Amino acid sequence: MNLLASLYGAGVRARNRLYDRGTLPARRLQGPVISVGNLAVGGAGKTPFVILLGGMLKAQGIALDVLSRGYGRRTRGVAIVNPEGAAAEFGDEPLLIARRLGVPVVVGEDRVAAGRVAEKSFGARLHLLDDGFQHRALARNLDIVLVGPNDARDRLLPAGRLREPLAALRRADVVVLADEAWATDFPLAGKQVWRVQRDIVPPSGVARPVVFCGIARPRVFAGHLRAHGIEPAAEAFFRDHHAYTEKDVDDLLRLKERSEADGFVTTEKDEINLGPLAARLRPLAVARLRMSLLNAEAALEYVGRVLAAQPSPAVSSVPPG
Repeated sequence: MNLLASLYGAGVRARNRLYDRGTLPARRLQGPVISVGNLAVGGAGKTPFVILLGGMLKAQGIALDVLSRGYGRRTRGVAIVNPEGAAAEFGDEPLLIARRLGVPVVVGEDRVAAGRVAEKSFGARLHLLDDGFQHRALARNLDIVLVGPNDARDRLLPAGRLREPLAALRRADVVVLADEAWATDFPLAGKQVWRVQRDIVPPSGVARPVVFCGIARPRVFAGHLRAHGIEPAAEAFFRDHHAYTEKDVDDLLRLKERSEADGFVTTEKDEINLGPLAARLRPLAVARLRMSLLNAEAALEYVGRVLAAQPSPAVSSVPPG
């Protein structure tokens, strides 16, 4: 194993032992917490799953909010997301969640502090903790972890994309298998196992577009488009959470001209990161990611039982502020 990956893994295991033993305390909020996380860096579908699960719970009449770090924003501290705001202020994924889900979203590096602001502003409702598996400072009533098809064969950072080894799944309550991930590849004894499928809602009005995006797995997005009969005239891929500039837009317009494309296609997250620059890319079609949960009724029933029980882990409470 890569030396840096070995050192990284030793640090992860040491930190987890401190939480497991209670040396590092996890703090509780007044409302229950459902964490949605993963093992790898990016691309597992946490954001669309938060939107999916949040929508299912909202349809059951459950009041909820979302707590997120707000990765990629240029601000710091705790902030309540304005759905009409900018990615630089709140982060692209919190904005997408706020717009799609229509519930309060609170961002903050310290998710306990974000939860306290949420409860002060909106009451002690259910909290969905976005990208929360490694954020162990906040206690949770339910730990949901998404795994992708490459996770079982991947390596720890920085040699690979894993933030934790596969053995960390032992502390999860629910493991969600995305796309072609197979249960036999993961330690799932005693776990609830759910399966999700991801696809896109194909855009209309473009046949040979320039396909561009700044997401973790751009070629998967391009593959979804091809599966729906949309063959890119050209492709342009940027880093995940890319903040677009005037130069990027100029380059895309030149690429459209060279490739004789009939427009542009991108993702919802990229539309947010484009901001006002999107007006220069016309015609621009946005392909919305669509996620479905197999046996959703059974999954909802399980979540309902957990919320009804509201177990009280032996952790410290959030002090009044």
